[in-house]
Amino acid sequence: MTVLSARALNRATLARQSLLDRADMPALDAVAHLGGLQAQEPQEPYVGLFSRLHAFDPVELSELLTGRQVVRTHLMRRTVHLVTADDALAWRARHEAMLRQRVLGVYRAELAGVDLEGLAEAGRAVMADGRPRTMAEVARELADRWPEPGKRALGEMVVAALVPMVQLPPRGLWRRKAGVRNVPLTTWLDRDLAPPPEPGGADPAGEALVRRYLAAYGPAASADLRAWCGLAGLPSAVAAVRDELVAFRDERGRLLLDLPDAPRPDPDTPAPARFLPAFDNAVLGYHDRTRIIDDAHRGLSVAGARVVLVDGRVRGTWEVADGGEVTVSPLGRLSRGEVDEVVEEGRGVALFLSEGERADVRVEG
Repeated sequence: MTVLSARALNRATLARQSLLDRADMPALDAVAHLGGLQAQEPQEPYVGLFSRLHAFDPVELSELLTGRQVVRTHLMRRTVHLVTADDALAWRARHEAMLRQRVLGVYRAELAGVDLEGLAEAGRAVMADGRPRTMAEVARELADRWPEPGKRALGEMVVAALVPMVQLPPRGLWRRKAGVRNVPLTTWLDRDLAPPPEPGGADPAGEALVRRYLAAYGPAASADLRAWCGLAGLPSAVAAVRDELVAFRDERGRLLLDLPDAPRPDPDTPAPARFLPAFDNAVLGYHDRTRIIDDAHRGLSVAGARVVLVDGRVRGTWEVADGGEVTVSPLGRLSRGEVDEVVEEGRGVALFLSEGERADVRVEG
C-alpha cells in the first residue's frame, strides 16, 4: 500500500481546499464543495473565500444569505457553520443526536430529568408563529415550565440542538454587525428536512458526508472524518462506500481513504502564502493536523487565531488593526523570500478587508 508523506498530504489538502491555486467558481459552489465554512465569527467566511476564489466579491456571499441559498446554523461539531440550504436540509437530522449530546456535555447537571422530547415540542410551539427570537427570548418563554435548569441551558438545548434553526441576516452579512435572531430552518426555507436514517438501514446522508468530506479534505482517516463532523456513527456509511475508494497509509501507519480521481499533487508542487480566517476547517477538519500545522502550535486553531500558511504550513498568525494594517506574527524564522511572499499576499488581504482603502502589511520580528 502506498505511503503518503506529510508533505504529500499537505499538497492534497491544499489542492482540495483551493489553496494551491484560487478556484474559478461561484461562492455557492465553493461553500458546497467545502462542506460549509465554520462561521461563529460572522466575518471570517469572507476571508476564507477570498483566499480560495479568484475575484471573490463579498456581496455575492451576502446575497446568498439574504436569498436563502446559504444559511448560518449549528451543525458540524455543534459549531455555527455557513452551509448551503440544500446541505442544511440534507444533513441536519443526521447531526441531531450529536448536537443533543454535545449540549448535554456542557449542561448535563442542569438538564438532568428534563424530558427533551417535551422540551423540543414546546420549543417548536414557541417558534411556530415564525417570529425571529434570540436565544434568551426562547428560553424566557420556556422557563415557567422548566424553571430548574436555568435559561442558558434551556436556550442552548432548544436553539442549538432540539429545533433546527437558522441565524437570520443581517447577522453574517459583509461588514455588518448584528445580533443573533433565530427562526426554524424549515420556516426560513419553506422546505422539509431529509429524514434521519432508520436504525440498521441505509444511511444516504452519512454516505454523502463521507464522499463530500474526502472530496474537500482527503486522503483522510475515519478519525479525521469524525473530527470534522463530530459524528461517531459513521462506520457503516464508510463501509457502504468502501468499494468506491482507494486506500493509502500515512507515515504513522494510519489507513487513509480517498476518492480515486481526486487530486493528489506532486509533493514538490509550490504552495503560495495564504491567509486563513479564524477556525478555518483546513486546519480544524482533521484529527491528525500535522499535515498542515505542527503539534506545538495545534492550540492556535482552537483558540481562534487567524493563521498564515507559508509553503503550505501554518508559519504565523495575523490580525488587522483598527486602522486597517495587517500585522503578521511569525511562529519561527522566515526567509527574506518568504517574508516578501507573505507581504504581497497580505496586501491583497488588507485591500480586500478595507475595500481598497489600505494595503499596509507589517511582519513582526
